[in-house]
Amino acid sequence: MLKETICQNCGGSEFAEGTDFSSVRPLDKKFSMGSIKIYSFCLDCGEVRSIRIENPSKFKDC
Repeated sequence: MLKETICQNCGGSEFAEGTDFSSVRPLDKKFSMGSIKIYSFCLDCGEVRSIRIENPSKFKDC
């Protein structure tokens, strides 16, 4: 469940999470699988509240 918050853009209070299945990869490793981005966004206006990486541990040995 997402943390209670108010949208900075419209004042809405309902948020959801989604992904575009586009991976973030280390800059120096073109062929790395990387990890997907997860977006948290307002259901009223679509304003993105945050973007996080699903598996940041994949970047520790880069």
